This record gives sequence, structure tokens and C-alpha cells, in this order.
Amino acid sequence: MTVPTTTDYRLRLADASDVDGARSVMLDTFYQVFGIGYRPEHHADVIDPESTYLRHPRNRLWVVEHEGRIVATTAIRAQGPRHPPHPRWLAERYPDPRTAQLFRVYVRPEHHRRGLASRLVLAAIEFVTESPDFDRLYLHTDARTPGALEFWLTHGHIVHDARHSGPGFQTVHLEIPLRDRATT
Repeated sequence: MTVPTTTDYRLRLADASDVDGARSVMLDTFYQVFGIGYRPEHHADVIDPESTYLRHPRNRLWVVEHEGRIVATTAIRAQGPRHPPHPRWLAERYPDPRTAQLFRVYVRPEHHRRGLASRLVLAAIEFVTESPDFDRLYLHTDARTPGALEFWLTHGHIVHDARHSGPGFQTVHLEIPLRDRATT
């Protein structure tokens, strides 16, 4: 068996022809990786990624294609965290519309360990850094996902650790610093 190299993957902004493949990666992640399934209160963007990401002037969706199939995604939405379910002070710290929130950094398991998530995140960071629309890049992750928190700590820092706030998700909130725009 030949293992694909990183040159066998094409990272790009998504277009309408990528919607079904991106949705498949996202839904498979909810069901097969997270084990939580689709939750309309949290995942509405996945049902209509075209409206959410392709038609919105400040949102973006990136995909990674391998052999004609979408195998990884990430997205930026021009919105901060919502209260509820997150603390009010967090929503106030990351207000709309100046906050970019990183979403849907998902890689199909058979394509892990090829640097795809890092490449996607770096593309999103570059976009947010170069955009005059955003001041901050925020995300939250479920710390129960193997390797997730460790991965995010290579890009940013924790602003709120909600793992001990009660039952349910083990959410950790992070900010990814933006490069100095004067030097980019």
C-alpha cells in the first residue's frame, strides 16, 4: 500500500461543487468521531454550508481534496461565541462582528497525520490576519477529542477552561494570536 504524501492533497477555498463533500466530512465527524450525531442547535451550518460560508461575504470554507474527494474542512464565521450556552463575559470579550470564529476543522481519520489540519488552520489564520474586518480569532474545542487540545495549544492559548463547569461537553475556549498586520 502506498501512503499519500502531502503533495497528493489540494487545499483551496470551497466552491458550490464542494458542498456535498464538505457536508459529508462534517456529518461523518459528528457521528463517527465525536459520537454525538447531528444537533440542529449547534450544526445548522452543516446542512446549508453554501448559504453559511459561500454566500456570506465575511465567512469562508476551505477544503482539502484528495483523488477527487473532499477529505478535510475548516471554516471561519464572522461571529463570536454565543451566550448561552457559553458565559456572557466570553461573548462580550469576543463580540460580533469583529471576531472571527474558527469552525469545522475536521480531517477524515484515514488522512490523519499528514499535516492537513495544520495547513487548514494556517490558511484560516492568514485570511483573518489579512482581513481588515477582524480583530481576533477565537475557537472552542471539546477536550475529550483525542489530541484536540494539544493541537490547539500549538496555535493559541486558553482563555477559559470550562471542563469543570458541570456535566456535558468538556469545552475549552482559546484565542489564536494574529500576526502583526504592520509586518504582513
